[in-house]
Amino acid sequence: MLSALSLLLVTTALSVVMLFVLTSLRGSGVDGVREWGQANAMAVLALLLFASRGVVPDLLSIEGANLLFIGSTALMLAGFRRHLAQPVPRRRLALGMLATMAGLVFFHLVHDSLPLRTVFVSAFQAAVYIAIGRTVAGTPEPRLRYAFQFTRRAAFVLGGVHACRSVFYALQVGAPLNFLDPAAYNLAFFAIGTLAMPAITLGAVMMANAQVIRETAYAADHDHLTGAWSRRAFFNFAEHEHARAGRIGSCLSLLVIDADHFKRINDTHGHATGDLVLRDIVGHVQDVIRKIDYCARLGGEEFVVLLPDANHQTAMDVAERLRAALDRSLHLGPSTLPVSYTASIGVATLALEETLANLMARADAALYVAKADGRNRVVSAPMPPRIAAASARSDWR
Repeated sequence: MLSALSLLLVTTALSVVMLFVLTSLRGSGVDGVREWGQANAMAVLALLLFASRGVVPDLLSIEGANLLFIGSTALMLAGFRRHLAQPVPRRRLALGMLATMAGLVFFHLVHDSLPLRTVFVSAFQAAVYIAIGRTVAGTPEPRLRYAFQFTRRAAFVLGGVHACRSVFYALQVGAPLNFLDPAAYNLAFFAIGTLAMPAITLGAVMMANAQVIRETAYAADHDHLTGAWSRRAFFNFAEHEHARAGRIGSCLSLLVIDADHFKRINDTHGHATGDLVLRDIVGHVQDVIRKIDYCARLGGEEFVVLLPDANHQTAMDVAERLRAALDRSLHLGPSTLPVSYTASIGVATLALEETLANLMARADAALYVAKADGRNRVVSAPMPPRIAAASARSDWR
């Protein structure tokens, strides 16, 4: 038969499981995991003390257990705030815990009243769970949305239930109640109250896992040094845009950018300065191109920009603006000489029935011409010979 004691033991087991799961995430670098783990460890101790009511001294099973339990809820809020880079309201949490414990001690040692002790603890729990729900409110990116929605809804539901529990027991003042009373209403409130920690921890684990997946995907799709798209991600985008251009007859242009005399910069100023130059290049490229364009690092000092829906003249205009933006001096500090650099750019626009590999090869060939002609210039790739030979198919799109 279901009893309050069995609920306590089941919830203790669930909290232990959540503690193991959170321990496995400690090396992930996700903010908040430490606080969530500490909260579940405290909850396990609290639940064991609750289950020992009548076996251990009341000071441990009442004051000690409740202090650990409300402390665990406060730590959960602190974890969510840290996870989302929000300040932790330490003072308000401390004052709330102090007020709750003052009421708890008074209605145990001065005027013994289980209903009023329950009112104080439930009111604090309600306030903290609602605060958690408000903390995770918002519209995150799609990868995180489900985890956020689950956690937010769970927090608000738990906050509402604890508020109802507080009101209900306020109306029971004077009634003879027992902590482990098997009455249906007590078991219902008891179940929700004790299962709150595993439920909200599940939301925390989902959020942490979603962040790990997001960061892993970002690392796979972006160059770690410059923040530009990675080579792998670029070719995925390029194949998609190439297929789209062939399907609907839209334009597609490609720029290949190479930093001039980059080895000389590394040899003269050091590789750390060379890295700064590469990051500076990406920053200025992103300032010039559109949001629908793709800038990727192919390797070394070579970058590529994909321009969907851009004809050849538009691509040449963009390339010239980029060349001008990258003809600059990078000031590293007041005590160092500025580092000057330029870039050469090859431009190619997709011809009819041309493969992506051939488009890349033409842009590369144009870049080599720009290098051979003196650098710091933009060179347009000629049309493929087969296309140029057929006047009916000589459209640069």
